[in-house]
Amino acid sequence: MEWTSLLSTDRLGEESPEPRDWANYPINTFEKDYNKIVSSAAFRRLQDKTQVFPLDKSDFVRTRLTHSIEVSTVARQLGIMISKNTTRYRQQDVADFAEDISSVLLCAGLLHDLGNPPFGHFGEEVIGEWFKNNLGRILYRSNEDMPAEQRRTVKAMLTPQMAADLEHFEGNAQALRLLSKSRYSSDINVSVSVISTLSKYPTNSLSFCRTAADVAAHKPGYYFAEEEVFLRIANQVGTAGNNGIIPRHPLTFFLEAADDIAYATADLEDAFKKGLFTLPEFIEFFKDGYNHRQVGVRTGPNNYSKEHYSNELIEALENYMDLPEDERFHRWIHYARRWLMHNATFRFSKEYEAIMGGTFQEELFSNVNHTITMKILKNAMVEFVYHSPGILRLELSAQTILSFLLDKFVHAVLYFGCEDDTYKLTQADKKCLHLISSNYKNDYQNEIRGHEEDESFCLYLRLLMVTDYISGMTDSFARTLYRELSGIE
Repeated sequence: MEWTSLLSTDRLGEESPEPRDWANYPINTFEKDYNKIVSSAAFRRLQDKTQVFPLDKSDFVRTRLTHSIEVSTVARQLGIMISKNTTRYRQQDVADFAEDISSVLLCAGLLHDLGNPPFGHFGEEVIGEWFKNNLGRILYRSNEDMPAEQRRTVKAMLTPQMAADLEHFEGNAQALRLLSKSRYSSDINVSVSVISTLSKYPTNSLSFCRTAADVAAHKPGYYFAEEEVFLRIANQVGTAGNNGIIPRHPLTFFLEAADDIAYATADLEDAFKKGLFTLPEFIEFFKDGYNHRQVGVRTGPNNYSKEHYSNELIEALENYMDLPEDERFHRWIHYARRWLMHNATFRFSKEYEAIMGGTFQEELFSNVNHTITMKILKNAMVEFVYHSPGILRLELSAQTILSFLLDKFVHAVLYFGCEDDTYKLTQADKKCLHLISSNYKNDYQNEIRGHEEDESFCLYLRLLMVTDYISGMTDSFARTLYRELSGIE
């Protein structure tokens, strides 16, 4: 892979015309991308989408928007650090593209959660589970009066990959779907290099495996509907290999690291401020993770063991005794974050040839001095946060809301645009369809063009229209719509 193509400024859609005198003020392509992102409706809606705490009323808790800004900031900083690296692993060709690399990471960080539905990662699980439970139950152009052997379900109408796309709903794949619509409109028409960086999992819903050796295969990264677009982007940026295997874009490793760093530090800080654990509890948990303060030793004249680094963090955690606990924890979180950023940059530099060759299959935190640190921080979220009563109550509420909306809208789209004398839209279906923005219906019409006779594909796209609509909702909108349609208010 070569940086000249990896940093391609090509776009999927046509550029909007610019004023005649605009040429007098040349703006970098990626600066244009940034401007498009921050002014888009999809990005603004992230301000009312859950990061960790669904339907939370606290004003200090991170939302998807503030999380995305933090990821963007960390990702950009990693791009700057790698280009200014002065160690023996310095890569000159990275330094030659320093500005574009940091700009692409800045944009990708802002966009990385664009496809996530309301109520955080739990929302993803709810949508996938709903389709797993219902695709094989919902009858299509069939009824209960027919003999069993003549009945057809929605799942029977779909190909295995179409069904898997829905049953394994994934925010990363949904983000690609949203951005790919710039083929038809001027939605977020960003550079293909930014979109490629977002593709953490260049794998479809039939090929992914959560326990695969290659981290890029752990989740589905694109739907059947966007397969052609995905391949087109891979060819444009030069990640498509001759063997048919498409590795990650090199900058994807930094984007993933930035997401992990923000999640493991900022989300933990939110949980601490919400009182889900105390500082002494965390210190004890952290020490246990490192087997109770192992003694660090030098492994060489300029090298230290992993235990040495763990001791440094523990000592830092016990500093600032004269400060309030909130401030102590805040300072430590930022101290740990800087160490993690250093480790990510070091690993990228060290594994540079394998990354550029498309053969590196690990995360940047898989074998560094703070691998254990990252694991402890993630485990702390599980220990103190995810199973807390408040979180569980809110997640159950979110499940009720999303399941109700899927029941309503999936039924409404079954025969949208393809009614016949026997199978027609009910009045309730028509009212539900009126609630779906015309933008989603227009996207559907664009996608089926040339495929109108392919009933399975059209049905699949109608189901995706529902996931597009629901995943685009904010937490508040989803909750309000549920209450209105259920007659609660």
